[in-house]
Amino acid sequence: MEIHYIVPEHLSIERVGEIISDPSIELALSEESIRLVNKCREYLDKKIASLDTPIYGINTGFGSLYNKSIDEADLGKLQENLVKSHSCGTGNTLSNKMVKTMLLLKIKGLSFGYSGVQVSTINRLIEMYNKEVIPIIYEQGSLGASGDLSPLAHLSLPLIGEGEVWYKGRVMPSKEGFALAEIETISLKSKEGLALLNGTQFMSAVGVNNILRSERLLLLADLIGALSLEAYDGRIEPFYDSVHLVRKHQGQLNTAQNIRYYCEDSEIIRQPKVHVQDPYSFRCMPQVHGASRDAFNFVYGVYEREMNSVTDNPTIFPDEDLIISAGNFHGQPLALSMDQLAIAMAEIGNISERRTYKLLGGLRDLPAFLVKNPGLNSGFMIPQYTAASIVSINKQLCSPSSVDSITSSNGQEDHVSMGANSVVKAKTIIENVERILAIELMNAAQALEFRRPMKSSGILEDLFTKFRKEVPFVEEDIVLYPLIENSIQFIRNLDLTPYGRN
Repeated sequence: MEIHYIVPEHLSIERVGEIISDPSIELALSEESIRLVNKCREYLDKKIASLDTPIYGINTGFGSLYNKSIDEADLGKLQENLVKSHSCGTGNTLSNKMVKTMLLLKIKGLSFGYSGVQVSTINRLIEMYNKEVIPIIYEQGSLGASGDLSPLAHLSLPLIGEGEVWYKGRVMPSKEGFALAEIETISLKSKEGLALLNGTQFMSAVGVNNILRSERLLLLADLIGALSLEAYDGRIEPFYDSVHLVRKHQGQLNTAQNIRYYCEDSEIIRQPKVHVQDPYSFRCMPQVHGASRDAFNFVYGVYEREMNSVTDNPTIFPDEDLIISAGNFHGQPLALSMDQLAIAMAEIGNISERRTYKLLGGLRDLPAFLVKNPGLNSGFMIPQYTAASIVSINKQLCSPSSVDSITSSNGQEDHVSMGANSVVKAKTIIENVERILAIELMNAAQALEFRRPMKSSGILEDLFTKFRKEVPFVEEDIVLYPLIENSIQFIRNLDLTPYGRN
């Protein structure tokens, strides 16, 4: 077992991916985090004892009820009521992996010592993470502005014995799950419910998982695109560094280098070409894939900064004797950037489908629809239809969530980010791109068979050999949907270490 200590220092997205993917890694608060959290809570307790003025969310109501004062005896009840009343999620449930990411990021955000929670409250969240008592959280319900109120309420319900959890392979009431896992419920103190519910951890968690998945798909797009280039008997000159150095976009240069690396030592790429140009979907891979890479890198930075931030409200600064009600919970940076990632990844799917289409056209000594005896056989005609339909869905989903806002809380919350919708929508697009690339790989591998006995590069032949263990060459028409699914599973589970480049 490995323990990852929650510290005030920077946490990388890469490290989050490692923690979430390895069940042997458990969480614990560092001594420094414990000190900071205790210091803030002690300051808040003293402040409440001497208060003669209202402080939002601590001795007042919430949202448009900010001017309703709450008696000191009811401050704990106020926080408990907040968690219950805000648990209004609906729709599909979030995967356990994403909920664990939410737990990790909420623990991280509370650990900086600006939120006023108890160490015991954070430790309950850590117990839930370590023992894999996973709250049931729904995809729909957050406006992404006062934080992710509804999903974070569902994350917090088990702490007070409410809601449902996934534990030991089934969904059960949280009280039952806590009893089986030997976790005790807690009584919330002043500010704690608000600290738990305010914040951007739903947007951040889904967004971080989108980023980790996109990172794989961007590499796969170059790898599969290189195989398609070989199968189409394409030219290597458009991938020379000199072309890309005069334009100066780093993503473009990286993609060109990847393609050259993947095609290095190929017999097919070196053979004389009759054609002097390739279609844009092949020739412009550096420009298109590269632009998506550059967008990805921007989004990566936004989300990495966010998950190392304090995003609940109000924010408590013990050293400055300040409690400030502001707006760090507003998800606009996440909404805008995730909309950008959604568009960037949709374009990866868009150009992939175009390469698939070109491979089917009966050009460059390839049979129509990549099958012997076309006419009698339809071959790979319809997988392209499937890819095209998915591309169309992605185009429709690319309408940005961040340009929308609907006033809530009786006008007090008059501009919202819709960032939660943005990350959920992007998740669907990214899943779709995986399917589109899997269909391209099927077609590229099929087309490469018609180049035999010539060989591609060592790297691409290795990819081809591994793929053929899961998806066979199609001699004549067969039922194809199992091959599509096998191809999806192949790229989802492929170890990319031997193929890793920029």
